[in-house]
Amino acid sequence: MKTKTAVEKKRIDWMVTLVPFILIMSLAAYLFIFPDQANGAISKVRFFFGDTVGLYYLVIGLATLIVSVFLCVSKYGDIVLGDPDEKPKYSFFTWGSMMFTCGLAADILFYSFAEWVMYAVNPHLAELGSVTEWAGVFPLFHWSFIPWAFYLVLAVAFGFMLHVRKRSRQRYSEACLPVLGEKKAHGVLGRVIDLFALFALLAGTATTFSVATPLLASVLMKLFHLTISRTVVTIIILLITCAVYTYAVLHGFKGISFLAKLCIYLFFGLLLIVLVIGGQGRFIIENGFQSLGTMVQNFIGLSTFTDPMRTSNFPQDWTIYFWAYWMVWCIAAPFFIGNISRGRTVKQVIIGGYVFGVGATIVSFVVLGNYSLGLQTSGAADFIAQYQASGDLYQLIMNIIDTMPGSTFILILILLCMIAFYATSFDSIAYTAACYSYKRLDENEKPHSLIILLWCILLIVLPIALVFSESSMNNIQSVSIISAFPIGIIMILMVWSFFKDAKKYMGEGKKKE
Repeated sequence: MKTKTAVEKKRIDWMVTLVPFILIMSLAAYLFIFPDQANGAISKVRFFFGDTVGLYYLVIGLATLIVSVFLCVSKYGDIVLGDPDEKPKYSFFTWGSMMFTCGLAADILFYSFAEWVMYAVNPHLAELGSVTEWAGVFPLFHWSFIPWAFYLVLAVAFGFMLHVRKRSRQRYSEACLPVLGEKKAHGVLGRVIDLFALFALLAGTATTFSVATPLLASVLMKLFHLTISRTVVTIIILLITCAVYTYAVLHGFKGISFLAKLCIYLFFGLLLIVLVIGGQGRFIIENGFQSLGTMVQNFIGLSTFTDPMRTSNFPQDWTIYFWAYWMVWCIAAPFFIGNISRGRTVKQVIIGGYVFGVGATIVSFVVLGNYSLGLQTSGAADFIAQYQASGDLYQLIMNIIDTMPGSTFILILILLCMIAFYATSFDSIAYTAACYSYKRLDENEKPHSLIILLWCILLIVLPIALVFSESSMNNIQSVSIISAFPIGIIMILMVWSFFKDAKKYMGEGKKKE
């Protein structure tokens, strides 16, 4: 009789498990031992993907948005993700809260505070006319309709696969099955697709950890008057975070909807306090409204801007990076959104996602970004000069918070918000990655604890290496840009597969009638 361990070993896809482990560990070792050489090599690879073939990312972004609109207005929009008469399990608020918190991590706080400053020093904004005016427009563009289109279109495809076709393999390769066929989707090609998906998942997590965790470290250092290096504090936080989400994922997920709603209350409580007591309420509302109008009015131009003469490299530095960043986050978030959307129609998922996801994201950037932008335009502070002098975005955010009434309380609230975002994101990501290690998992079956532990460690190794090697923002971004390239091709396959399978499904329904 075969032992349980032997059976378990046969069920594990060792290629999908060990190849990412070996490559990520090798890259991390390279960053630890030869940090300067590693950062230089990453920069060169990023130049090829971000500059030479950057148009690829822009085309996929615009095409995905068009597909999302088509899904809403076409016959596909009436398909129920589940049985035809099934009703949603979650209320709109609970569903939207879970969607928002799984789709965005703690980095939204970093970017909401600081993103406009990074744009303000780019020559492209001077070319447009008003630096401060356009500095408030681009954050809304980079975090709204195209990014959420990536999530929502794939969430529909995954939801259809899970709840209509009832396929249990939650893998990218399974979503490509209608086009590839069962033999290829479950064979070598399918495993290659899943390998690319896992690399992208690791890259997206590494980028988020590397960007957001130093802000958490800065908050802790200021609150507790710590004098040690921020790099050391950041690495300690990453290790503690790894321990916490490893414990959480090994002991099961309880109260995800509660945590998501708690995160929403904390987050919007922070925004409300900044809006009401910050002293910039009128400017925040009016400039936010104006920036939104400018973004909508110029949306096509912003979406297709390539800077062919490279006078500013703005799309190469920012738009292409953000589209790639959201693409690599599509490995986990759309699966979760598709899972919780059972009972909703395709149209409801797309429109509801835009209302809650895009709406909540825009509110964050309008409030937190325009607070400091208001001080800048009124002459009360010069955050642009501070950033140009130091290049330290985390210290800049601390300086911004220092100008707020009750800054200590604001810091505590930011700390709680970031912890809540981590709690609702990374345990589910580790679980998703662990599921990829199995050729098949039965419904409600969990991966083995050692496999979960392996992926929990892998998720934290690369961000620690990036922080340790003191990688620049450019190189941290590069990890996502490089990993997103093959994901774009796979996304096209998945959308094609959805339309092919959905058309067949609707034909089957007509025959029954």
